[in-house]
Order: sequence, then C-alpha cells, then structure tokens
Amino acid sequence: MDKISDLSREELIDLVHIYAKNMLALDGVWFQSVESKLGMEEAMEHDRNAWLRYTVVEARRIKEFLHLSEQAGLEGLKKALAFRFYAALNGDEIIVDGDTLIYRTLSCRVQNARARKGMPFHPCKSVGILEYTYFAKEIDSRFECEALSCYPDVTDESCACAWKFTLIC
Repeated sequence: MDKISDLSREELIDLVHIYAKNMLALDGVWFQSVESKLGMEEAMEHDRNAWLRYTVVEARRIKEFLHLSEQAGLEGLKKALAFRFYAALNGDEIIVDGDTLIYRTLSCRVQNARARKGMPFHPCKSVGILEYTYFAKEIDSRFECEALSCYPDVTDESCACAWKFTLIC
C-alpha cells in the first residue's frame, strides 16, 4: 500500500481514528506547553481563541460534506456532531426532545489523560461554551447553547459533560 486510496474500508476507519487521536494529541501538547510556561489562565485564553476559530471551520466543512441545508435544524446538528473529529474517540449520546438536543460526552479522553498524568482537570466549560455555541450556529444560526454540566461546574456525574441546544424559531 502506497497511498490512502489503496486502503481497505477497515484500514480507512482505523486511519480516521489515528488522525482523530493525533488531532487531540496536538491540541493537548500545545495547551500543556502554554500551561507549563505561562499558567492555566493564559493557556485557557489561548485555548478559547483557538477553539473559537477552529470550531467554525470544522462545522463549515462537516456541513458541506454532509450536504446540510443552510438552516439544518436539530437533525442537521445531530448528524454534524457525529462527524466531529473527536466523535470517533469519546463515547457520547444525543437526546432529541421537541426543539432541544442534549449532547452528552460519556467519556472524555482529555480529562482521562490529565487524570492518568496526575494533572488537574482541564476547566473546559469556558472553552466548551464557545466551541459548542459557534459549532451549532454554523450548522443553523437559530441555535442557542448552554452548558448543563461541564468541569468545573459538574452537575451530572454520569457523564463528562452535557450540553443543551435549543432551536429558537
């Protein structure tokens, strides 16, 4: 095998998982570099800035790939969330009820890795609010997003984090 187009379906799926792990590793190593040199507060500022820009690019590309309409609604968001790079890595669940969608990350590789290394948890709520709000709004501008449970404000011990998306019509 000399190139990606030579790979079997199973090999391509394995490669997607490798790429997703590599992307998450890159996110972690740059963050930890800033964190160790400048502290958590400075690292979080850069993390928020990076995710604010990245999440829009990711959503736009997924939306185009899935051929979603401009206002893709709850079904469009549900599909798009399943195609985010870390969807291949974290266990998650999606619950749609009326005009809301709850997205729950059941197992978080970032927090699990920090725990294994004896590091404090990543205070991801402020990043997540930007990340999920802007991702959803790129899929459909009518979405509002709120954190239901996310470190450091964990209200649901049965998951790593939970997010509520409401379609405002």
